[in-house]
Amino acid sequence: MLTRKQHELLLFIHERLKETGIPPSFDEMKDALDLASKSGIHRLITALEERGFIRRLANRARALEVLRLPDSIAPGLNAQRKFSPSVIEGSLGRNIAPPRPQSRSADDSSASTIVSIPVMGRIAAGVPISAIQNQTHMIGLPPDMIGSGEHYALEVKGDSMIDAGIFDGDTVVIKRSDTANPGEIVVALVDDEEATLKRFRRKGASIALEAANPAYETRIFGPDRVRVQGKLVGLIRRY
Repeated sequence: MLTRKQHELLLFIHERLKETGIPPSFDEMKDALDLASKSGIHRLITALEERGFIRRLANRARALEVLRLPDSIAPGLNAQRKFSPSVIEGSLGRNIAPPRPQSRSADDSSASTIVSIPVMGRIAAGVPISAIQNQTHMIGLPPDMIGSGEHYALEVKGDSMIDAGIFDGDTVVIKRSDTANPGEIVVALVDDEEATLKRFRRKGASIALEAANPAYETRIFGPDRVRVQGKLVGLIRRY
């Protein structure tokens, strides 16, 4: 199964080859997928090649060949070599009403309700972006996913936490907290104006915000420059 970004890149390469006969450059792919660096494209290309969807041609610059597309996107394509995708819309990023709670009968102890939490905009998993935005919409979650306390969600932009399993386009569920233990993934507010998602560490009297991607350096700040806004407790991904 491909991730959403792998899907997007595969279809982008296929469409460009169909239109021009020339594969897109890494810069064009980076811009098309709104990634912060070309290293993310390299990882996506490698993943697609390992899964048998594309092939890199030796001794030729920008030489990519699409071998097949997922049947779930274009049924019969691999047999007929015709591109006719079917698009399935997800609900993230749209202003929709929260899911209606399920009714609980008096004799049904296994029934559960849906808990609605606000999505507070985007959080950078890369170079920090503007501080957490105002509420954009609500999402519904099962109560056993979040437990007690106050929670909110943020849409992830960037690839600096990919080795922790957090990808560009994911939605993270955050429990509000102003403290964290070393090693926990937190929403950190830097200088009261930049919000970022990183692993929390201490370096002596300083605070280190550590990426989960070797392409990004650990950033170290004085303790008065960083405020913890919450801790990661869950993740939602749309395929």
